[in-house]
Amino acid sequence: MELTNQTRAAPGGRSTALAAFAAVTVLFFAWGFITSLIDPLVAAVKGIFTLSDAEAQLSASAFFIAYGVMSFPAAALIARVHSVPSILIALATMVGGCLVMLAAANLAVYPLVLLGLFMLASGITVLQVAANPLAAALGDPKRSHFRLTLSQTFNSFGTFIGPLIGAHLFLQGVEVKEGAVVTEAVRKQALAGIDSAYFWICGLIAALFLFFWISRRIVDAAVPPPPLGTARANIFELMGEAFASRWARLGALAIFLYVGAEVAIGTQMALFLNSDAVWGQSDAPFGVPLLGFTMGSDGVAGVSLQEAGKAVAFYWGGAMVGRAIGSLLLARVSATKLLATFTAIACGLCLYVVTVGGATAGFVALAIGLFNSIMFPVIFTLTLERAGARAEATSGLLCTAIVGGAAIPVLVGSLSDAWGYGTALILPALCYALLCAFALAAARTPPVQAAAAATVH
Repeated sequence: MELTNQTRAAPGGRSTALAAFAAVTVLFFAWGFITSLIDPLVAAVKGIFTLSDAEAQLSASAFFIAYGVMSFPAAALIARVHSVPSILIALATMVGGCLVMLAAANLAVYPLVLLGLFMLASGITVLQVAANPLAAALGDPKRSHFRLTLSQTFNSFGTFIGPLIGAHLFLQGVEVKEGAVVTEAVRKQALAGIDSAYFWICGLIAALFLFFWISRRIVDAAVPPPPLGTARANIFELMGEAFASRWARLGALAIFLYVGAEVAIGTQMALFLNSDAVWGQSDAPFGVPLLGFTMGSDGVAGVSLQEAGKAVAFYWGGAMVGRAIGSLLLARVSATKLLATFTAIACGLCLYVVTVGGATAGFVALAIGLFNSIMFPVIFTLTLERAGARAEATSGLLCTAIVGGAAIPVLVGSLSDAWGYGTALILPALCYALLCAFALAAARTPPVQAAAAATVH
């Protein structure tokens, strides 16, 4: 054991861990970019295929339901073949999903869109189960919150770019307001944009596969070996171990609520901003220098769907900025206090949109992303510290809970069909209130290691 500690403390060991962390962080960027394309895609398919809000939200459901189906199989795969081979399998699956999306765009078949998104998300699920604990493990355990939040910052950079490119490619001329008609020319153009986006994504994933294949020895060398005598667990053992832990269950509920709220707001955002009750008949956002420049006014009064789709980048961009700031704050502030503060503010912002509305509600809704920023990585690491189950089992359950992104957006879509986009944010507000309660409970519960040490002494 002394020899192992010396090896890890050596400068070469630190540089290897740093290179491995960089390789893993590239994956965070890639899946953030791909995931955030769902936001403009939901708005696009609503117009292309003439869907209701709830039907369009099935695109988000098809993507995020993969987490519910694939997370424990992913955890079992990682426990059996370890992180690097699992990541390579995930990237190959994502290439297959892109090919189905290309077929869907060329044949104009909505069910194929749903299948392609499910395949893409299945690969991303394996990446999530492998990469989240991997990023946390590559270095000093005391800085695991910092490392995972920093990786998530790059993930947020990908989510910032995704809506900009997606809105440019998918939403040119597409309108979804009541009485609007999508012409055949606009429909073909939007489908061509989807085809182009997923063609280049396919190339990006293939390049990542090659990059990670080349980096595989660096990552393997930096990953701490499992304790001696650790047996490989099958999927049922992992599930049993995870569900036996109260904190793994609480963490899973928290992830379910967080992802559901974040995705529901993001996928509805373009439709919400484009509505006449918010920015549809207002030029207010064009007066904000960076926001107005990014949206790129078409010269017509009000905010078009494409302009609104570009504004969604600021929802995800807020998460990117928040994670960068959060990485610094977590070095000084308790993770539980920061999580409680951010969830309470996010809840308040949602309630402002519900109760006040108007053009200012558009700016307030975009600001929610800033406070979403540190929620996922902090919930994840707080749960890993308190669960008591092995990391693969806990990570599998937490990533299964990302299925909240399939369930809650459809409910929010149904609420918006019935009562409007603003009122529908009452459900995300409830999610954030429950997340604040989770943070307060975590503050009262010491990590498993700390509790064990206290018992010994």
